[in-house]
Amino acid sequence: MNTQVACIGLLLLLSCGGERTPPPAHVGKRTQAPDNRLIDENKRFAEREEADIQAWIRRHGMAFTATGTGLRYKLLRDVPGDTARPDQVAVINFAACLLNGDTAYASAAGRPGTFRIEHADVESGLHEGVQHLSPGDSAVLVIPSALAFGLLGDREKIPMRSTVVYYVGLVALKQ
Repeated sequence: MNTQVACIGLLLLLSCGGERTPPPAHVGKRTQAPDNRLIDENKRFAEREEADIQAWIRRHGMAFTATGTGLRYKLLRDVPGDTARPDQVAVINFAACLLNGDTAYASAAGRPGTFRIEHADVESGLHEGVQHLSPGDSAVLVIPSALAFGLLGDREKIPMRSTVVYYVGLVALKQ
């Protein structure tokens, strides 16, 4: 019996032991035409989202300033002073709403939220938007999905691919 097991083991080793050369890599060369369906769908979504944002802005009759990233902001109260900078801690009163008007999140009365600018785990659009504010300012920030919660939303109150509108008041800046 031991001889049979040894022979079978030897046969397996010999049959698997041959060296195989993997097929050559085609670095930088496409083997077939690219499938642009996903790219095209994302372009269509971006166009629909932009149309939705523009419709929301028209409905609210406000003139917004647009940044190069797609963020829009409107100062409601502009207090003289230095604007927020990275590494500072922003103390804010806020309400985060969807374009349909539903409030997803809001700070509790007398209990503002805080985050370190450019370091905390909040939407990149909020980091960008608060840097246009000085303490005492209030603003409306319209944050497209790519700068908000992205493709997946937050899996709680913000649906996937949602534009988020923040009503923000910058209470203070801390070092």
